[in-house]
Amino acid sequence: MDWSKELLDSALWVGKAFVISSVLLVVLGFILIKTTRWASQFWMLAGHYFNPKEKPMTLVTFVVILLLSLFGVRVSVLFSNWYNTMYTALQKLDENTFWIQMAVFAVLASIHIIRALSSYYLQQRFTIKWRETLNEEMLSRWMDKKSYYRSYYLNDPIDNPDQRIQQDVVHFTQLSLELTLGVISSMVSAVAFTLILWGLSDEMQILGVTIPRGMVFLLFIYILVATVFAFKIGRPLIRLNFLDERLNANYRYSLIRVREYAESIAFYAGEKIEGSKLRQRFSKVISNVWDIVHRNVKFQGFNFFISQTAVIFPFIIQAPRFFAGKLELGGMVQTAQAFGNLADNLSFFRTAYDSFAQYRAVLDRLTGFHQNIDAADNLPVPNVRAEGDEVRLQNVSITTPNGRQLIKDLNLTVNPGDALLIQGPSGSGKTTLLRSIAGLWPYCEGEIIRPNQEVLFLSQKPYLPEGRLIDTLFYPAEVPADGYEQAKAMLHQVCLPHLENRLDEELNWSHTLSLGEQQRIAFARILLTRPKVAFIDEATSAMDEGLEYTMYKLLRDTFPELRLVSIGHRSTLHTHHTHLLQLKGNGEYEIKGWDKTV
Repeated sequence: MDWSKELLDSALWVGKAFVISSVLLVVLGFILIKTTRWASQFWMLAGHYFNPKEKPMTLVTFVVILLLSLFGVRVSVLFSNWYNTMYTALQKLDENTFWIQMAVFAVLASIHIIRALSSYYLQQRFTIKWRETLNEEMLSRWMDKKSYYRSYYLNDPIDNPDQRIQQDVVHFTQLSLELTLGVISSMVSAVAFTLILWGLSDEMQILGVTIPRGMVFLLFIYILVATVFAFKIGRPLIRLNFLDERLNANYRYSLIRVREYAESIAFYAGEKIEGSKLRQRFSKVISNVWDIVHRNVKFQGFNFFISQTAVIFPFIIQAPRFFAGKLELGGMVQTAQAFGNLADNLSFFRTAYDSFAQYRAVLDRLTGFHQNIDAADNLPVPNVRAEGDEVRLQNVSITTPNGRQLIKDLNLTVNPGDALLIQGPSGSGKTTLLRSIAGLWPYCEGEIIRPNQEVLFLSQKPYLPEGRLIDTLFYPAEVPADGYEQAKAMLHQVCLPHLENRLDEELNWSHTLSLGEQQRIAFARILLTRPKVAFIDEATSAMDEGLEYTMYKLLRDTFPELRLVSIGHRSTLHTHHTHLLQLKGNGEYEIKGWDKTV
C-alpha cells in the first residue's frame, strides 16, 4: 500500500461516501417519513430544526459530524490494511518494514484520536443545541395559552408532562443522532469491508456447488437470518420500554406528592396507606423491569451467540488456504478483522434494536405531548376582551364538562369602588365563575369584559413560589428599586412583622408559613402590586374574624377605587362588600346591592 498518496485517496473516498450517503439519507428519509409512523413522528418533532432557513448552522454542524463519522470508517479501513502489511512483515521477518509500520501506526492513531475527540465534542454540541431548541418549543407550548392548566379538562390528559419535557427530550436528541450516524457509518463501513473481504475471499464448495467469493455470501445470509430472528425476539421491548418510562414517572410523581403534602399526611397519620400506594406503584415498576430483563436475556443471549459464532468463521474458512501457502499471515489477520467489522456493521440493526425500542417509546411520549397540547388548545375559550378598566359580564352561562348548568345568563357590572361578594352552596359554580372570568374555564358562553393589565387573580390556596420572600411578595411582578422598603412596611400592615428580616431567604414558603400567614402574604401582594381589579377566592378562610376585618379594611381604605370581586362563605364578609351575588347552583342567581361604610 502506498501510504504517501493515501491522504489524497482518503479525501476522495470520504467525499464520494459523503455524497452517496447524503443522497440516500434524503431519499430514504423522505420515503420513511411518508410510509412509517415513527419517521413521521420524528419529522414532526425535528423538521423545523433542520430547516436551513431557520437553523442554517444545524445543517453545517451535521455535515461536519457526518464527514468525521465517514472519515472514521476510512481510518478503520486504513487500520485493516495496516494489519495486513504489519503481520506480513512479521511473517517474513522484515524488520525494516515492521518499524516503518510502527511509525505509520503512530500517525494513524494520532489522527484517530483527534477525529474521535472532535467528533465527540461536535456531537455533544449538536445535541445540546437541539435540546435547547426542543425544550424552549415544548415549554412555550405548555405554558402559552395556559395549556399546562387547560389540559386537565381533556377526557384523556397525558401523564407526567414534566418528564416528557425534561427527560424524553434528552433521550430523543441523543438517540436520533446516535441511530442516524450508526446507520450511515454501518452501511458505508459494510460496503468498504465487503470490498476488502471480496478481495481476500476465494471459492467455496457447498454441497458440491462451487460458489465464487463464497465467504462473503455466507456472511450476508448468516447476518440476515440472525437479524430477522432478533427483530422477532426484541419487538416486545418497544412496549416494555414505554411502560418503564410511564411507571417510573408515576412512581416519582407519587413521591413528590408525599413531599408536597407532608403536613396533611402527617396530621392524618396516613403513612400506612401512602406507603402502601407507593409500594404498589413501585411493585409495578419492578414487575415491568423484570419483564425487560427476561426479554433482554433472550435478546442479548441470541446476539452474543451470533457474535461469538462469527468470530471463528473467517479462520475456519481461510485455514486451508493459509496452510496451503496461498494466503499470508497478514491476509489471514486482515480477513478476520474485515470479517468481524463487516459482521458488526451488518448486525447494527440487530444489536441496536434495544435502543430503537427505547427510541420508539420516546417518540410516542413526545408526540403524545404535542397532541395533548393541540387538544387543549382546541378546547373552547371564553369570550374575554378588554374595554379599558371595565368589569362587565353579559349573558354569561357556565356549565360543567358533562353539561350541567351552573350559571345561566348572568349580567352584572363592577364599577370603581364596588366590592362584589360571591356566595352560594358548594358546587354552585363560585370558583368556576372566577375561572371563566380569568379565561380558564372552557365551558362558558357570553361576553366577559375585564382589563388585560393591572388585574390580579388569587386562587383559593395562595401560590407562593420557591425562592426569596421578597420575590414571593411581588409575584408576578418584578421587585422595584424601593421594593425592600415597601415590603417591610407592608409586612407590618398585614401583621407579619416577624418576616421583615427574612426577605432574602430562599425557602419553600408554602411549607414554611402557615395557611393564615400565606393568605396575609396574598393580601400584601395585592397592596404591593396595586392592581385596578382584584379577584380573590376564599382569601381569609384561614384567618380569624379580627384578622379578616383588618385585611379587608386595609385593602378598602388603601384602594377606595379598586374593583374587588371575592368569594367567601362567612356572613362577616358582607360588611366589606357593596354587592352580593348569590348563586343557587342550578343556573339561577340573585344580585343584591346596599350602601355600607367600611
